[in-house]
Amino acid sequence: MKARQLLDGASFNPDQLRVVLQAFDAAWENISPTVSANAIAVEASRLNLAKAVLAVAKQGPIEAERIKDDALKVMFSESPELGSPPPGRSENSY
Repeated sequence: MKARQLLDGASFNPDQLRVVLQAFDAAWENISPTVSANAIAVEASRLNLAKAVLAVAKQGPIEAERIKDDALKVMFSESPELGSPPPGRSENSY
């Protein structure tokens, strides 16, 4: 919930925000299998992902695939608790 609130409150126009939210959702699909089922861990991971997505998005351009890929790079490099990227993808493929 906090992650979505952070994203919704970001300084983007409505079209840009839609792209940022799309990137967040796609990135979460990629990392959610690596996150503990513990609700606190899930919320912390989602919040960290939201922060990564916003940091990447602010650098532009606002393109969902680029934001998703760059945010995933940040998450896997800065969050050792996530372990390795999901099967079938390597960190370098993001």
